[in-house]
Amino acid sequence: MVTALNTLATYFQTYGVLDFFLPFILVFTIVYATLAKIKILGEGKKQFNVIVSLVLALLFVVPHILGTYPLGYDPVAVMNEALPSISLVSVAAIMVLLLMGVFGTRFAQGAVPFIALVALGFVVYIFGSALNLWNGPYDAFSWWTPELSELLVVILVFGLVIWLIVKEPTQEGRGVMGGLKKGLEALKKGFERV
Repeated sequence: MVTALNTLATYFQTYGVLDFFLPFILVFTIVYATLAKIKILGEGKKQFNVIVSLVLALLFVVPHILGTYPLGYDPVAVMNEALPSISLVSVAAIMVLLLMGVFGTRFAQGAVPFIALVALGFVVYIFGSALNLWNGPYDAFSWWTPELSELLVVILVFGLVIWLIVKEPTQEGRGVMGGLKKGLEALKKGFERV
């Protein structure tokens, strides 16, 4: 099965699917959707939107096939290098939002602008790296050790427990947090008796 997929990927590479067809379809779709949404060519001008999208997509990929783009500034090569990482950032942002949704709608809605800003920063960094505008800080996190991770987890757990104990009740006994607080208060009273 793996060899069959390797052979298929080799055929895609050999026949220009990865270098011509996929970038062409992506650029055509993005340009067409943008033109259809903003209606810059007028209402109901679908044929003009198709022509403009077709021309721009061909202008994007044909110089790549002919090799006329300057070295290091080929947009198809940049796109092929950057899009897998950007897809990973998109999946990570969606997963973070899903996990935050578990804690409540207000919490997740408040964090959305921050997550969007962080994701935008990653996208700019990824495209800049693909264009060789800057090199990645490969040793930027060399100080982060497994012991530091363990220490941060312990501090966060203790901070959460202390916050749950000392926080003022808003609606006593409602939901999971109310039950957890009642349990912690009972545990606290038990320790006070000892």
